[in-house]
Amino acid sequence: MSSIVVLVGNPQPGSRTRLVAEELARQLAERTGAHAEPTIDLADVAERMFRFPDEDVDALLSRVAAADILVVASPTYKAAYTGLLKAFLDRYPSSGLAAVTAVPVLTIGAPTHALAVEHTLRPLLVELGASVPSRGLAFPISAIDDRRVIIADWLETEGPRISTS
Repeated sequence: MSSIVVLVGNPQPGSRTRLVAEELARQLAERTGAHAEPTIDLADVAERMFRFPDEDVDALLSRVAAADILVVASPTYKAAYTGLLKAFLDRYPSSGLAAVTAVPVLTIGAPTHALAVEHTLRPLLVELGASVPSRGLAFPISAIDDRRVIIADWLETEGPRISTS
């Protein structure tokens, strides 16, 4: 069975960014038949991010690289993703995610940040070798209570591009 892994780069544990990413993974699992694995919340390992080697971080890196579909989510910081997410992804070589289909997600505080997902997070995932077949999701954090509907609408357009094969 195909797997979906959620990777959350918010420095706050249990964030609204995580809620958005997990809802996206849930709906993707329903559409594709893939199994949603437990979420990787980088806030849980933030204090170990710069230890080399670190067994726990290395295990998370392996889980991410083994995913069929990877939902990568971060709040928008300075019109980009968080340093925490960058520090984690920097541990991969340039083709470290070559077997992964990635879905970039940024939670945004203002419409002026909507393009950040395409101009910052997508290129990073492509550099790591991931396939990024859909547009990224720029999710307005003020609409957190409407996430099911907003994500379902986004998946109507972008879902067919995301596959587990």
